[in-house]
Amino acid sequence: MGELVNRIWSRPRGEWTRVLRNELPSLADEVVENLRHRIPGFAELLEDSERDKVRWGVEQALLTALGHRKAGEDGAGEPGAASGEEALAEVPPERARRDLFEALIGEVAVSERTLVELSRAARWPLPETVQAIALPTPGEAPQLAAVLGDTLIGAVGDELCLLIPDPDADPGPTPDTGTAAAQEGEKDPEREPTPAEPGTRAALETALRGRTAAVGHVVPLNDASSSVRWARRLLTLAPARSGPEARVLFVDDHLSMLLLLQDESLVRALAARWLKPLVGLTPRQSERLQMTLLAWLEGGGAPEAAKALKVHPQTVRYRLRQIEKLFGPGLRDPRIRFELEMALRGRRLMAQVDRIRRHASRVSRRTRTGAPPGVRPLGIAREARVNGL
Repeated sequence: MGELVNRIWSRPRGEWTRVLRNELPSLADEVVENLRHRIPGFAELLEDSERDKVRWGVEQALLTALGHRKAGEDGAGEPGAASGEEALAEVPPERARRDLFEALIGEVAVSERTLVELSRAARWPLPETVQAIALPTPGEAPQLAAVLGDTLIGAVGDELCLLIPDPDADPGPTPDTGTAAAQEGEKDPEREPTPAEPGTRAALETALRGRTAAVGHVVPLNDASSSVRWARRLLTLAPARSGPEARVLFVDDHLSMLLLLQDESLVRALAARWLKPLVGLTPRQSERLQMTLLAWLEGGGAPEAAKALKVHPQTVRYRLRQIEKLFGPGLRDPRIRFELEMALRGRRLMAQVDRIRRHASRVSRRTRTGAPPGVRPLGIAREARVNGL
């Protein structure tokens, strides 16, 4: 018995059902044999009973001892109708939901049969696609689950995550956009322009309003861990906000940023490799030329860069001549220009992330010492708005 428990607990929770189903019949036979040899009179009792019925009774007792069946519950009445698999369906739905969540996002692959069994026990039909939501405050998950419908909830690290089934399914008639716009007021100036989204996005924004949350991208069911991973990653990159300043972030709005920042060490190496010609300049000179070069690469010309930087075009042309002296004719190579733009964007993003982390660290220290939080520095808000965070 102890060996079975150890084998079950050594596996991810999503595989407990499979291990128990495979091990239960042989364990029941072993128990019956031990009882027959060690308890006087048990052998005679077996002669008067069908061995299958005795083994079935032992299986039910083992399931009760392992917490997969409540004590006192009646079985199906016949051994053939109450196999270990059917008894496992009696796992409480809430527990089965937690196990199903862990099976879907775990690193160990789980068989389709196991997922189907967990799905049946959890009363949560397996969808074609899912979308994750990461929350920094676990206490809000039950209320959100009630609003969003039939979701799976589970803890991942320090965050609580929800899995929404089939988020791209047809939501039915959508409300009149003119009325919605009148209710919402003017558009948030910090928000990045995005194409029209299905009704699900509007529903999520309404349900999550006033909370800090990150919504992952829609993925096939077997890739649920990816949606969870990137939602959690986006949550760590977001500035800490509460109350009216809290915002919902969508992975779909920040794909290029997440792609660039998926390995911060590589981002720093990329910047060091391609921006090496700026090393000999003062910090102010280097920052000015980096801003000019990035504006030029993004805009495609001096007038566009001047407009973005709010300086005179002649100033941009002067700086571009300095940049050409430093970087040489490579600026005309499309591949090198692409690498330079990635390096400059990556360095800018890393600077923003570093500022956000320092700010979060200061807030954390104030919280521990009991000092008032104060006003968030203007520089943090300004940097965060660059990428819509």
